[in-house]
Amino acid sequence: MSYSNAVQELIDQLGRLPGIGPKSAQRVAFHLLKVPREDALSLSQAIIEAKERVSYCERCFNLSESGDECPICVNPRREDGLVCVVEDSQDIVAIERTQEFRGRYHVLGGAFSPIDGVGVEQLRIKELMSRVADEDVSEVIVATNPNLEGEATAALLVKYLKPMGVRITRIAMGLPVGGDLEYADELTLGRALEGRKIIDGSETAPAAGTV
Repeated sequence: MSYSNAVQELIDQLGRLPGIGPKSAQRVAFHLLKVPREDALSLSQAIIEAKERVSYCERCFNLSESGDECPICVNPRREDGLVCVVEDSQDIVAIERTQEFRGRYHVLGGAFSPIDGVGVEQLRIKELMSRVADEDVSEVIVATNPNLEGEATAALLVKYLKPMGVRITRIAMGLPVGGDLEYADELTLGRALEGRKIIDGSETAPAAGTV
C-alpha cells in the first residue's frame, strides 16, 4: 500500500528526526492527521517561532532567546573562572537542575566520533581555547557523556587544553557508563559534579586534526 504524496512527505520528514524510525514516523504522522486542525497548527507554529526566535549564544553556544548572549553568560553572579564543557544544550538544563554549579558553560555541539563524521573541526574546541586564553579561566570541567564518544572527547580536550596551563577536571562517574546527562537525576548529577577529578592527559588521546 502506498500513501498519498502529502502523507508520505509528512512521514518522510518525521523520519528524519533523531530516534524516529519508519514505524514511529508513521504513527506520529497518523496521530497528527487525527488531532483537531488547531492542535496541528499549534505544533507547526511552535516550531516556526522557535526557529525564528532561538539562536546560539555567541559566547558559550547555548540556546538563547534573549539576544547575542544567553541568560547564564550575562549573569554577573556566575563565576567567570569556572567553565563546564558539555556536548549539547540539553546537558546544561540537566546540570542547572542540580543547583550545584555556579560557573559558566561551553557547548561543543557534539562528541568526537570520526566514524559519524564528527571530527575536531566540527566541535567548538577552537572557541573554547580562545575563551580559556581571553577570559582568565582557571578550571575547565569536562562534563561529556560517560560513553565511548564522551571519553574520547574528554581525552581530546586534555590534548589541546593542557599546554595552556588550565586546570582540567572530569565529573565523577556517579553516572552510568553509556548514559546521557539529560536523563540523569539531580542527585546523581550533583554528586558527579562534586566528585570531579583532575585529568592530566595520561589517558590515551584520539588522533586529531589541527584546531
